[in-house]
Amino acid sequence: MGGIVFTLGSCIFFMALVAWYSYRKTKNTVSDSVGYFLAGRGLTGGFIAGSLILTNLSAEQLVGLNGQAYSANLSNMAWEVTAGLSVIILALILLPRYLGGSFTTLPEFINNRFDQGTRMYVVLLFMLGYGLVTIPSVLYSGAIAVLQLFDVPSLFGISFEQAMWLVVWIIGIIGSCYAIFGGLKAVAISDTLNGIGLLLVGILVPILGFIALGDGSLLDGMKTITLNNPEKLNAIGSSDDGVPFGTIFTGMIFANLFYWGTNQYVIQRTLGAKSLAEGQKGALMTGFLKILVPFLMMIPGIIAYHIYGPGLQTMDLAYPTLISDIFPTFLNGFFLAVLLGAVFSSFNSLLNSASTMFVYDVYKVKINKNATDKQMIRISQWFGTGLALITFFIAPLLLKAPDGLWTIIREFTGFFNIPIIAIVLVGIFSKRVPSIGPKITIIFHVITYYMLIWGFPMLFGLEIPINFIHIQGLLFVIEVGIMLVTGMVKPLPEKFKFKPDASVSLVPWKYTIPTAITLFSAMVFSYILFSPIGVASQEGVISNWFWPATIALVVVTIILIVISVKSWSEKYEKLLVTRHEQELQNASKHKLAK
Repeated sequence: MGGIVFTLGSCIFFMALVAWYSYRKTKNTVSDSVGYFLAGRGLTGGFIAGSLILTNLSAEQLVGLNGQAYSANLSNMAWEVTAGLSVIILALILLPRYLGGSFTTLPEFINNRFDQGTRMYVVLLFMLGYGLVTIPSVLYSGAIAVLQLFDVPSLFGISFEQAMWLVVWIIGIIGSCYAIFGGLKAVAISDTLNGIGLLLVGILVPILGFIALGDGSLLDGMKTITLNNPEKLNAIGSSDDGVPFGTIFTGMIFANLFYWGTNQYVIQRTLGAKSLAEGQKGALMTGFLKILVPFLMMIPGIIAYHIYGPGLQTMDLAYPTLISDIFPTFLNGFFLAVLLGAVFSSFNSLLNSASTMFVYDVYKVKINKNATDKQMIRISQWFGTGLALITFFIAPLLLKAPDGLWTIIREFTGFFNIPIIAIVLVGIFSKRVPSIGPKITIIFHVITYYMLIWGFPMLFGLEIPINFIHIQGLLFVIEVGIMLVTGMVKPLPEKFKFKPDASVSLVPWKYTIPTAITLFSAMVFSYILFSPIGVASQEGVISNWFWPATIALVVVTIILIVISVKSWSEKYEKLLVTRHEQELQNASKHKLAK
């Protein structure tokens, strides 16, 4: 009992420290809507990256990814590592457009390109996705980890299901306070601090796991997973794996691009950037942090397989069981604080973003067009509270998920991710597609996706023999085609022309291109490492092809960086002059308007 008291006490201490610091940094900064919803458009690259990575890496990853590695191999790392390509596209293509229009929400951007009706369709997709899938999964995964670590059912003499309801509500109520009362800046600051803690835990767990596996020797433990069952270190998924390698080049590209390029609760951090350069720094820095995910959040699952064998009750217990056995008791409070911090981060970020969309895209558009900042903040808080309560009732139902948490989340997000990214890309790269195109696309997608994934198997006993990620990729192509056809049949009378109205500097980061090339090469290297020519080799620790492939990659990367620096330097200088002139003109216009 004393151990539990010490753990809870130290956990509360760490959490209170983060809350106090966040409060100090955000005091008197949320009096207006821009301060509350976009952190006053003052976030720097470090805070953006810290908030982005912790928003993304929650207990969902700790539990779900380690569970997948425990039961199969590293093929699911594709969801994490290939995010680098998406953040490159965000930094180079999407972010200049978002910041150039001073958009607060993605639906607002959709409204600018298409119309208000399309905006409402997209808001509805987001709300259903957040409320029914994303937020409940964050609460559920956090509760699972806490329950396994502390055996709450025995502590209170209740059933596992009752304990799940209890923990979900406790986590949810505490997490709601950040989003509802602190706004985006409080979320970003607390995320960055918790992110540092998550990084420390992420490094410590595999080290302790290797030591336990190697009977006290770190190197022996590392050698064990490369020599015994090395196929579990293979990221090149077969057709029997949850993520076949080919899916990286079909649906996963667009699913990841949706998440990192158009998902409101992710891009809201970049929308609050101090400048385009800071936004690009934050986005690209996040890509490098994602490369670390297989090492920090999947290798422990493989260690668990070698320690416990395939006998755990469910795959989602792999990480919590390992933690309870190897983590020092005196650090349990710190681990719990970091774990809850990660859960709070994703949870309150989702609430903050959903509330932002409701206020800007529904309340101010349909209900009160002249709403004051005070009214918008108050309505946002009420909406966030209501949405949180709904998710508290949905989250425990995920106990009945048969295929593991990770798979069910990825399948259900397919309902809204593909049509949204298709609409955004068509909106940017086409000038004649009318608003009817996106509306048809959304209706077509929801019906077709449901039938292909669940409808045909349940209603007719007909299983579609295609991985759901391939289905998402196929639907993306079809839906882009639908919109382009509507553009040919019923084109806009005049070509759409984007009108910039930036609130921050749009001068890009000077090192964006070489950094993007380095990030892409790091993605490729991670696949070389975790493949049959790397540590998944049956020949030994690595195959004879590993070093030649690595050296070739390094040489190509250096050549591309040198070429890009030479060609980009001149363009950058000219762009600096042009941007400076535009900003002076905009400043003059605003001054005259006043």
